[in-house]
Amino acid sequence: MCGIAGWIERDSNMAERTKTLNAMSETLERRGPDENGIYINGDTALIHRRLAVIDIENGKQPMAVSHRGVTYVIVYNGEIYNAPELREELKSCGFHFRGHSDTEVVLKTYVKYREKCAEKLNGIFAFAVFRSDDRSVFLCRDRVGVKPLFYSEYDGGLVFGSEIKALLKSGKVRPQIDEQGLNEIFFLGPARTPSCGVFKGVFELNPGECAVYKNNRFTRKTYFSIEAREHTDDERQTIERTRYLLTDAIQRQLVSDVPLCMFLSGGLDSSIIVKTASRYQKEHKLGKVHTYSVEYRDNQKYFEKSLFQPSRDYEYIKLMAKDADSKHSEVILDNDLLADALYDSVEARDLPGYVDVDSSLLLFCREIKKDYTVALSGECADELFGGYPWYHNKDILFEDCFPWSRSQSIRRYILKDGVARNGEEYVRQRYLDTIGAAPKLSSDSETDRRMREMFYLNFYWFMQCLLERKDRCSMYSGLEVRVPFCDYRLVEYAYNMPWELKAYNGREKGIVRKAFEDILPKEITWRKKSPYPKTHNPIYFNTCAERVRKILQKKNALTELLDKKAVESIIEDPDSIKDPWYGQLMKAPQILAYIIELDFWFEKYKVEIV
Repeated sequence: MCGIAGWIERDSNMAERTKTLNAMSETLERRGPDENGIYINGDTALIHRRLAVIDIENGKQPMAVSHRGVTYVIVYNGEIYNAPELREELKSCGFHFRGHSDTEVVLKTYVKYREKCAEKLNGIFAFAVFRSDDRSVFLCRDRVGVKPLFYSEYDGGLVFGSEIKALLKSGKVRPQIDEQGLNEIFFLGPARTPSCGVFKGVFELNPGECAVYKNNRFTRKTYFSIEAREHTDDERQTIERTRYLLTDAIQRQLVSDVPLCMFLSGGLDSSIIVKTASRYQKEHKLGKVHTYSVEYRDNQKYFEKSLFQPSRDYEYIKLMAKDADSKHSEVILDNDLLADALYDSVEARDLPGYVDVDSSLLLFCREIKKDYTVALSGECADELFGGYPWYHNKDILFEDCFPWSRSQSIRRYILKDGVARNGEEYVRQRYLDTIGAAPKLSSDSETDRRMREMFYLNFYWFMQCLLERKDRCSMYSGLEVRVPFCDYRLVEYAYNMPWELKAYNGREKGIVRKAFEDILPKEITWRKKSPYPKTHNPIYFNTCAERVRKILQKKNALTELLDKKAVESIIEDPDSIKDPWYGQLMKAPQILAYIIELDFWFEKYKVEIV
């Protein structure tokens, strides 16, 4: 895993901009602490920061190859899980390899197949390839959107990068937001509209998109999209296929030339990954898996059951670690540090984000990085296989809105009159655009039609927010986190699975439970879903409240937007918040934390409202 960036500007000499290019590179150092490199060819520069994982010696970048008189140069971030098969296919076509890095496979796949190369790749990636004959640059992002790729086009040039901070450092992108940006951060945040980078003029390739910059023209193209098809497998075949696809995805993602570990929450998804990996490693005599879990200081004293979090994770983690015979470590987070890390998590995202859900992951990854470079995690099963309560509560399921943000009342409540006055309409249109794009079959039942819409909403919104969190908060410490449930083959299969099969036995993720029930303890297989853990300790709320009170005493861009009395009322009566800000984990403490992040973001990035 790495960080990439690039800059192309007509009639310029990039060799004269090495100071700026180096500054852009330095913004991505946390993504790639092991090596860095810059390729310059006239008006084009490619930048790479490397986190060495596979073929440490031969995977250096930018990587160049000459073929039939043309030079091709790549900067690449990601992992290709079908690299061995592609390498053999390319060898049969006459290509030779000097190492076994994914980078070389991707580059030569591009040389062979040009823009259709993306259709050959199974993995998580973002990359750019410069070719010397027509001086074009090809950009590409993986099908599911695990790896980021932002860009900004201006008159005569293009700048791109893994993170927005690299674009800002070029000087060609100003830290400005307009009315759309205000709507994004106050009415959709921490989610973002697909392709929207919030800052004015900043965009992101969507999952499954590629683009070509040639002759000062930027052309985007979709190479992968979810399609509606008949599900022809019967119940037994569906169970077997689900098990095969997920097992194959997990095993492919165990390949690494550096130490690898697993996240373990005691829930279904991480337990499947851990047990499958444990069996694989024992079979191949690779030793025990090492698992990690996260908890908060004194959380057992303050835990409260809820619809979304009916039980603590501890006993299930202990049970699963024993069953998988893993070497297990628990990371305990202090609540003061959790609040302090809100600032780091903004720098990781370049935007206000998922507050303590971000900062806790960032601290968790920081601890894991002390011993490991790669980890596997269970994200995205809920989005693909109907894990959230909103899939199962018909009142919410058929409600005509984003299910995790059903009301904008609290968002409107904290703003002064007249700020982002069309915010509710903005959200409504984004919702309608998404469900309108969801492919359907005429044979779909009413429930299956809605489930396709719900899948689309979760895939392009809720899931992207979580993937952004996972990428930025892990890469901030130079830890690569792989997500086996994001294998595009699983995505395609799950989209077309009828709800009665997906919710096997009427359970959330029922088909996944059934597919793996014979390798997991019964208590894990049929455990009710529990979300990523959050702190229940009042220390965290009190710390956030104190910091927000100090913010409200300032006069700056943010406080000019906020209704101070409304914010103070949240501090005085946190239980008055009935509708969460975003999902089940953002209530009063997290709303205050979001204001802390906004304040830091406006000041750190010198954000201007235009």
